[in-house]
Amino acid sequence: MDTGYEPLNTLKPVAPDIWVVDGPLIRFYGMPFSTRATVVRLASGEIWVHSPTVLSEALATDIAALGPVTHLIAPNWIHYAYVDDWSARFPEATTWAAPGVAERAMKHGMPGRFDHTLGQEAPAAWRGEIDQLLVRGSTVHHEAVFFHRASRTLILTDLIENFEARNLPWWMRWATKFLGVVDPDGGMPRDMRLTFRKNRDLLRADVHRMIGWAPERVVLAHGRWYRENGAAELQRAFRWVL
Repeated sequence: MDTGYEPLNTLKPVAPDIWVVDGPLIRFYGMPFSTRATVVRLASGEIWVHSPTVLSEALATDIAALGPVTHLIAPNWIHYAYVDDWSARFPEATTWAAPGVAERAMKHGMPGRFDHTLGQEAPAAWRGEIDQLLVRGSTVHHEAVFFHRASRTLILTDLIENFEARNLPWWMRWATKFLGVVDPDGGMPRDMRLTFRKNRDLLRADVHRMIGWAPERVVLAHGRWYRENGAAELQRAFRWVL
């Protein structure tokens, strides 16, 4: 089944020193999800990879040509499955994970190591180039979000999903509409929203911080990402909490 974002496993420029890689479909609760990684070249020339997708040898060669791969990011409790493959291919890279990722990986028998836990502030390795925030308020979903200053690109994972109906099997079109994650009105899945119900004020504050970064672009892991009007898309997608 095509994803609608072919060619896959290919670097696609977003702006200077930032690319996306559309990966193959994965199955999550039986539903086919498109996948997407984001690649940033830091001022040092080092390569930072967010939510690594399936790693082909051709993609590994292309990535290595950009510079040394030094940071691999598992941004939430779901997006970690391929970090180990990338770590094996780029053994000098440091691995970073959102809270709860290492424990979940161990519980599910997934191999790999996570060197550091992501927090509220960017570590020295990318401070001043990529801002960072660990979104608060959920009893389950702990996601780190990132803002690449030079390109004004906000990098999210699952806080907004924006599936295009034309890329989905008929039965998934109904499910995604019910969950509130269909383009052009993609947003946080309704089941995820419930995990924030007791602490919406924390989520609201963090959304305001993201809007305050004034992103032009918003990259998502699933579905069509936003190439323009990023701050306005955040206002729209999070209107239920704002």
